[in-house]
Amino acid sequence: MASGKTQLLPCLLLACLFHRSTGFVFWTAVVEISYMDSQNETKDRICECGIFGRNAAIERAYGVVTLPRGDPKGCGPDPAYNRNASSPSWIALVKRGNCTFSEKIRAAKRLGASAVVIYNADGTGNTTSHMSHPETANTVAIMIGNWQGMEIVKLLQNGTEVNMIIEVGSPHGPWMDTYWLYFLSIAFFIVMTASIAYFVFISANRLYNLRMLRRSEKRLKSEAKNAIQRLQVRTLKRGDEETTSENLLCAVCIESYKAGDVVTILTCDHIFHKACIEPWLLEKRTCPMCKCDILKALGVEDESKDEYNHNTSQEVTVITVAGGDAMYEVPLTDTARSHHYDNSAFEGEPTRG
Repeated sequence: MASGKTQLLPCLLLACLFHRSTGFVFWTAVVEISYMDSQNETKDRICECGIFGRNAAIERAYGVVTLPRGDPKGCGPDPAYNRNASSPSWIALVKRGNCTFSEKIRAAKRLGASAVVIYNADGTGNTTSHMSHPETANTVAIMIGNWQGMEIVKLLQNGTEVNMIIEVGSPHGPWMDTYWLYFLSIAFFIVMTASIAYFVFISANRLYNLRMLRRSEKRLKSEAKNAIQRLQVRTLKRGDEETTSENLLCAVCIESYKAGDVVTILTCDHIFHKACIEPWLLEKRTCPMCKCDILKALGVEDESKDEYNHNTSQEVTVITVAGGDAMYEVPLTDTARSHHYDNSAFEGEPTRG
């Protein structure tokens, strides 16, 4: 779960950055004009020299280019255009200035223009800007340079009919810039590298914990085996209390004892069949009846920890019966270890009679 949350954060940051940056992306417009010159030859000119407005409809438009009457800037509450009634589709060509872009576009759209082309103010050359006109959505509106606009104006003023086709160009802006692409590639590489590194770290950590758990289980089984070798083992004979009493049963196999059975006596004095209790102790390491821990009772666990930590200091283990007081102390020295029960039958289990 933590891994999923960690991977989710970089994605949210990139999504937020993308949302904030899309407003800076703009589309160019391919402007194509055609007209008849003085020799009645068709002239075609095409350039990717226009820019769609921020609120414009990014789509194709075509028609006869038309200028406003009087004021070339197309301002005022009700401007008029030199429309040719025989041309159903026309494009308004107006100059920048005096009023807002929205007012120019709204006025031409109200009169039926299929698109509005605004050319830049005098002295700006062929530079353009990304105009904003929030009140005229769904209208094709582009800006072209002053020189390009004045060239079309002169043709129209000389009585030449000019047809224009506006095509959608290509997107531009920070997300389309080469440096931004490099930045995105590097950011993506960093995020992916961090995610892979985190995954490898988590996997390695889990494998390490699993390995340590297995080593711990193996060590505990080895300690249990050492503890089992110290337990007292005897063979029951006829007349022993265990063979004559019906109340004494092996708590593991729930069977009565009989003469010839090999039994193991735990530190808590509970008796079990040797073949039954030894597999149990290897896994559980406690008495099935009173839960007495044989490793703690015999001091095997503490002895193993001392060897692992290279601690040579002498310790004392108190052997207790569950629920009772301390019975006696056994110092963990070489001399003390010589007083353990010797389970010679552990390696080769005798056949039960």
